Amino acid sequence: MSFSNRVASLAAFSLAITALIGLGTPGFAQDLGRVINAQSQPSVPQPVLNPAVATTVTNAPSLPDAKADDEQDDDSVAYGTLDAAVAAQAIPDTIDEELQCMAGAIYFEAKGEPLSGQLAVAEVILNRSKSGRFPKTVCSVVKQPGQFSFVRGGRVPTVSQNKQYRTALAVARVALADVWDSPASGAMYFHARGVAAGWHREQVAAIGNHVFFR
Repeated sequence: MSFSNRVASLAAFSLAITALIGLGTPGFAQDLGRVINAQSQPSVPQPVLNPAVATTVTNAPSLPDAKADDEQDDDSVAYGTLDAAVAAQAIPDTIDEELQCMAGAIYFEAKGEPLSGQLAVAEVILNRSKSGRFPKTVCSVVKQPGQFSFVRGGRVPTVSQNKQYRTALAVARVALADVWDSPASGAMYFHARGVAAGWHREQVAAIGNHVFFR
């Protein structure tokens, strides 16, 4: 027998011995089968959970959309009382003609009256200017001949800057800016209490020493 034949015979003998041992040892055969099967089947990738992924939150409260410029809240000043509205008026350095005429009428006709009575006089002047039956501006209403006795030669007399005139200026600004409703709304005429007027008009208010009519 040649050397190569001897080597082949020894190898075959070793395999036979290994097979006999495997048959006699079940655990060894099972382990050998698992190794063979694991090598013969392709590996399947397992899903990997990523704990860093953010969870979507549902039903979260939404913030209101920003308002457009034309939807912003009105920032006009609201006053609690007529006194507060009058007190808030700053006296301008330069007094224009309309303000001067209105303040002059308030001063000469109602400087001793409550603020509501002074505002009611201003209301009469404004209502006349809008009526279409009288001149169209404050000054032309005040200076209309035969209407206000304090007017001299078609002009409103100059008044010194005393406390009562400053109040009249403030009331005039309230009236011209329409920041407070007059209690004599709609009034077109007024006269002092105790005066017997020769007309039959609807009375709308009686304030202080004046009665107001439309």
